[in-house]
Amino acid sequence: MNEHYSTLELHKILEMLVGECSNDASRSIASQIEPCRDIDTVRAEIKKTADAFDASAKIGSPSFFAFSDAAAIANRAQSGSQLSLRELLDVSKMLTQTEALLSWRRQLDGEFSLDGLFECLFDNKHLNDRITNAVLSEEELSDNASPELASIRKKIANAGAKIRDSLDKIIKSADAKDYLQDSFISMRDGRYVLPVKSEHKNAVAGLVHDTSASGQTYFIEPLAVVEANNEITILKGKEQEEIERIIRDLTAECAGFSEQLSSDFTACAQLNVYFAKAELGAKMAATVPEISDDGEIILNRARHPLIDKNKVVPVDFRLGKDYDSLIITGPNTGGKTVILKTVGLLTLMTMCGLMIPASDGSKITVFDKILVDIGDQQSIEQSLSTFSSHMNKVVEILNTVDHRSLVLIDELGSGTDPVEGAALAVAIIERIKALGAKLVTTTHYQELKMYALETDGVENASCEFDVKTLMPTYRLIIGSPGKSNAFAISARLGLDKDIIKAAEDMLTGESRRFEKILDNLEATRKQLEINSNLAEQYRRETEQLRNEISEERRKLIETKDKEVEQAKREARSIIERVSRQSAQLMDELEDIRKAKDKEEFSKRVSDEKMQYKRRINDLYDEAAKLSSNDSTYVLPRPLKKGDDVTVVDGNKRGIVISPPDQSGYAMVQVGIMKTKVHVSKLRLIEKEVTFNNKKLPPKGSVSKNVESRATRKAELELDIRGYTVDEGLYELDSFIDRALMSGNKIVMIIHGKGTGALKEAVRNRLRKHPAVASQRKGVYGEGEDGVTVVELK
Repeated sequence: MNEHYSTLELHKILEMLVGECSNDASRSIASQIEPCRDIDTVRAEIKKTADAFDASAKIGSPSFFAFSDAAAIANRAQSGSQLSLRELLDVSKMLTQTEALLSWRRQLDGEFSLDGLFECLFDNKHLNDRITNAVLSEEELSDNASPELASIRKKIANAGAKIRDSLDKIIKSADAKDYLQDSFISMRDGRYVLPVKSEHKNAVAGLVHDTSASGQTYFIEPLAVVEANNEITILKGKEQEEIERIIRDLTAECAGFSEQLSSDFTACAQLNVYFAKAELGAKMAATVPEISDDGEIILNRARHPLIDKNKVVPVDFRLGKDYDSLIITGPNTGGKTVILKTVGLLTLMTMCGLMIPASDGSKITVFDKILVDIGDQQSIEQSLSTFSSHMNKVVEILNTVDHRSLVLIDELGSGTDPVEGAALAVAIIERIKALGAKLVTTTHYQELKMYALETDGVENASCEFDVKTLMPTYRLIIGSPGKSNAFAISARLGLDKDIIKAAEDMLTGESRRFEKILDNLEATRKQLEINSNLAEQYRRETEQLRNEISEERRKLIETKDKEVEQAKREARSIIERVSRQSAQLMDELEDIRKAKDKEEFSKRVSDEKMQYKRRINDLYDEAAKLSSNDSTYVLPRPLKKGDDVTVVDGNKRGIVISPPDQSGYAMVQVGIMKTKVHVSKLRLIEKEVTFNNKKLPPKGSVSKNVESRATRKAELELDIRGYTVDEGLYELDSFIDRALMSGNKIVMIIHGKGTGALKEAVRNRLRKHPAVASQRKGVYGEGEDGVTVVELK
């Protein structure tokens, strides 16, 4: 691996990736990944990793097995070699892996950037089933491998059973215990034998196949089972021939699919790597950065992936937009070197197609070269000092660097005379700037801090240090040079104050002024940070308060609308109930009228009907008022004794029997009850005015209300009592059409009881009507079986 990559410890990240892979082929691919310099390729690789990450989060990661190199096995089969049972099982595992991946892909909707690899997978269930059914283990074929093999093995089993029966009879004979060493049947060279004591070897007529190590036991095949044993031997030969034939057939079939198996193997290994990248990203809580080639790096809350995420302090980093060179200062152990490595390593990870441990909004540039000088490379053998070893690396960097390079140098110019080292460092930075490269370096030199303050394109940064605790905070402060804090740290560690005072006096006036400027800058920065945090806190609180007010307003409006709608429904319910009861009364009066012949009586009934209709219309008007914003109602004039009013709570009508008092409460009689009601809960009912013997509507009424009242009434109730069946059904269909157009969901059909013919016809028509959701007969107070209540769709 590239020396600079090793310095940034990219190999350790790849080792982590290897640990997420499930097979040797994928591990080999992962370990050999190199950072790519082509931006299009990097974007494509990052997208594949990100898509694998998103898909795994959505439907779970696919399962990967520890499969072997099926491509090499297939090539052996194609070249004419016979595969072993182990190799056939490896082919089966490869095919099972392929089936699992294709099944996983079918669960995912839409296009997928890894579809190019999934298209290289070939599902071969037939071959997989053949191998699975035939091969039991690395040493054994199943009886299901072929009918012939099953038949042969059955014959062998039957022959063996016969032999065991014969030998069992011998063992159980009366004198067997005298010459048998043990009362069990043994096997020698694939033949059934009996263990006979050496002194009684002539007691059993047969063939001696073996003796024990001590010579005390002879293993004799009785003549009675020789033929049966010969038969088994012949059958076992046939069994072996059949096994070899089956393996040849399976090998030939694998050879026929060698290209598909090779494709499956390669695609599965590569897919395993992409999903391993996704799994590694999940464990790092990583994100996908924006990929560019403009030289800009933005890291938001970035963490070094090799440091415990519960201990590492996230840093924010910027480079390449307002400045191309960043000089980081601060005390030792303050985290300067970790920042250098974090920037370099996260850039390399991105170029390897890996997600990075940073927050959203991060951005990485694809560089041609990442050149690094971090750590002490001094060598006793080469007689190199710290300065020499660093300078060797810098020389190498200067000979290689160009405008497509990222340069990371730790302690530039250190290890020699501070004045010369600082001057040399400035000159090196100028050369790197002139070549157009991006540079991040660390230093303790004040000259470099001044250089950054005075030079365009160069910016200071510092690693924050808490002098009170002598501990670094590891925060990177861009735009502010840091202090080494040598005096403060020494004082805290107990160095004599006189020594520290003497050291401070040795500083030049310019150095003291610069240190004072840094102190002022740091104090100003901290105050600005406090103010910024307070402003952000106030902004969040204001935003939260605004959201709470908005939500409260929404709830109030929603509650008001619900209450108005509930009042409207209750008012309509009361009106309809009164309407039904009044209609019933008017029908009775009509029946009386039909029984009388006097014209005067007829006129009186007609007048009563007109009066009834006017009252019902008034009730509808009152209900309609509820659909408007009732909170805006204002009494047209002050209430006085004798005024007719409506009490909003309960929608009851009453009469004012005493005007409102100073608190706004009036005494109102509702029926037989007298109660005090606030004027905000009362609505004045204007009385009709007679002009030229004609009754005028109350002031403020609109003529179109007449039509709306009639329409509303017609939409809620249909009375077809006395109609013939045909007439009633005709009116029913028209009524339902009108109700649907008006948006009513619950309507009532009044058909009466009578003979029941009209009632049954209506209910049959409603059962079949496409607009009817349900129907029921009326309950007590609604008309019972004389009405049908209908719910429309």
